[in-house]
Amino acid sequence: MQKKLFAASMLALSVAVAPACATKKFVRTEVGNVNSKVDTLGGSLEETQERTRQNEERIGAVDTKAEAAGRAATEARSAADAAAAAAKDVDTRLGGRIEAAEAASRRLIYEVTLSEDQGNFRFGGTALPDEAKARLDQMVNQLKTDPKAVYIEIEGHTDNVGSRELNERLGLERAEAVKRYLYEQHQVPLHKMNVISYGEEKPAAPNNTRAGRAQNRRVVVKVLS
Repeated sequence: MQKKLFAASMLALSVAVAPACATKKFVRTEVGNVNSKVDTLGGSLEETQERTRQNEERIGAVDTKAEAAGRAATEARSAADAAAAAAKDVDTRLGGRIEAAEAASRRLIYEVTLSEDQGNFRFGGTALPDEAKARLDQMVNQLKTDPKAVYIEIEGHTDNVGSRELNERLGLERAEAVKRYLYEQHQVPLHKMNVISYGEEKPAAPNNTRAGRAQNRRVVVKVLS
């Protein structure tokens, strides 16, 4: 009887232990599978991070090259603009000198001087005063009475106050004001007029007095045949 009870007890114990062993084995298997997947995902993540880093380095290199190219293009454009401006300035100066030389070979009929001491251009000013306009009107009326083929040279002059560059520009602006008035008010053809600035180069009087400087701030209009 006791042997039968012992056998029954052992059988029951075996039945109870068997599922437990099976469960542990299943858990170990699943854990192994999960760890394997985790390892795989970890490797993939590292590869992705490495590719991302390499791409970021490539993008950074491209951005650096693009910035350098942009700076080079900007510098080249600035240099081209400066060269174009310098060339234009040279052409303007040279063209004016050449036209002046051509005009020098013509015969002077008469000339009109518009200066501050005669109530015309003021110090530092480029606007054409009414007195100057009236004298230009008289000149044009005289030309109409003698309809010969004429050429008009307009010279801008200044005193020596200020830089040479400033005075050359100021003289040019004064001469241009006269040319514009003759064209707009009297329809004098533009190709019949030449404008040149001598700045402070050809004073009509000494610059050491106020009266002398006033005489030097002038525009000389020469009528040539």
